[in-house]
Amino acid sequence: MQKKSLFSKMVATYTLIIAISFVILAAFLSFWFQGYYFEERQKQLSGEAQVIANAAVQYLYGEASLKQINDVLIHTSKYTSSDVLLSDNYGYIYAASNPQHKKFIGRQIITEDLGVLRQGDAVEKKNVFENIDNNTVHTYEMPIFYRGIFQGAVLINTTMNEIKEPLNRVYEIIWISAIFAIVLSSVVIYYFSQRIIVKPLAKINGVADKISKGEVDKRVDINSNDEIGVLAHSFNSMADSLQQVENNRRVFISNVSHELRSPITSIKGFIGGILDGIIPKEKEQYYLSIAYEEIQRLTRLINDLLDLSAIEAGKFSLNIQEFDINEIIRLSIIKFETKIKSRKLNVDVWLEEKDVHVLVDRDKMIQVVTNLIDNAVKYVNDGGNIEIRTKARGQKVFVSVYNDGPPISDEDTKHIWDRFYKSDKSRTSKVSTGLGLSIVRTIIAQHGEEIWFKNKQNKGVKFIFTLKRARK
Repeated sequence: MQKKSLFSKMVATYTLIIAISFVILAAFLSFWFQGYYFEERQKQLSGEAQVIANAAVQYLYGEASLKQINDVLIHTSKYTSSDVLLSDNYGYIYAASNPQHKKFIGRQIITEDLGVLRQGDAVEKKNVFENIDNNTVHTYEMPIFYRGIFQGAVLINTTMNEIKEPLNRVYEIIWISAIFAIVLSSVVIYYFSQRIIVKPLAKINGVADKISKGEVDKRVDINSNDEIGVLAHSFNSMADSLQQVENNRRVFISNVSHELRSPITSIKGFIGGILDGIIPKEKEQYYLSIAYEEIQRLTRLINDLLDLSAIEAGKFSLNIQEFDINEIIRLSIIKFETKIKSRKLNVDVWLEEKDVHVLVDRDKMIQVVTNLIDNAVKYVNDGGNIEIRTKARGQKVFVSVYNDGPPISDEDTKHIWDRFYKSDKSRTSKVSTGLGLSIVRTIIAQHGEEIWFKNKQNKGVKFIFTLKRARK
């Protein structure tokens, strides 16, 4: 229904615009042609009236007979489709082209216009001459002068029906053409709207409906360089993103299921063995400690998932304040003192200046530094080296965490920030949730900063992130 509504509204709107345009154009042409027609007719009547005036002067001075005058009037009447009368200088008719008007010869029918005619001006008007014709006529009166003396006037009367007949034919042509153009434009609009807009939109709508039902692999096939083509391209890009999100969701659910199933299976097996009496009494404490470690692992996993979900959902607003990043690093290192000593790791800390104040959320930044140090401790060999540095450059502070463990392979580089990804599953399956680096990047992005890593040429991996330095 929406598609038809959009189409009908669009066709109706364009048709209305075109119809109004053609109606205005047709009205303008009609009005212009009417003025042009009367102007040309006036020129024609002026020329014919001048011929009659010359013949009338000859008649008045005895150089032409009345019959010759009547012949000129009849000829002019036929040529102009009008009735011609001749009056003297007092307005009395003495010649007429129409035999029915012979009875008016000798009568005065011009009175009001004599003053204007004597001044040498022609008179043009539309009126009803009851004495001559009961129909509305267009009258053109032209004065006759000879040697500067007013000799009379030529009256050319044309019925309005006679004048309007050619005008009406022109009006018919103009308005029929306008109506035809409107109809043709509507058909063209209908066709091209269907082809250019409605059908492509219908395709996009159809594919969108299929995607909404789970067919995320569907795409729109529209080859066009206009806005519809851009829309189709953007729609396909969106569909690609949705497909990627759907794939990530499936992988995420699979990973979460796997990460939860393994410790739960272990816990269930150990506790079940104890309850069933399969495990000897002297080993119950040992297996309970293993179950406790699995519970701790589940707790870490769930906490990391909750943190990541809350951060991405924007439920945790950052409490940005000024803190000393060096102090945050010192507090984070203390948490790993036991692990560092047990594995005989060498940790070098190079902190620029006594204190370096940055604008961060203190708790979130402790989580970032802790996760990066934890990652370094996991992947460095026993007796290896870890180096932590801070450098201030302008308004930025660069924090780096380096370990001289094995470099990150090219394959691992593509997925290092992915959730649940573990580059060395044999070493980290029991101690890592695979969410640490993903949480780190999300927190750094929330601060509007960047984080990256690089493999050192000799050996080792360095993670570097930036922070905004507080103004002194």
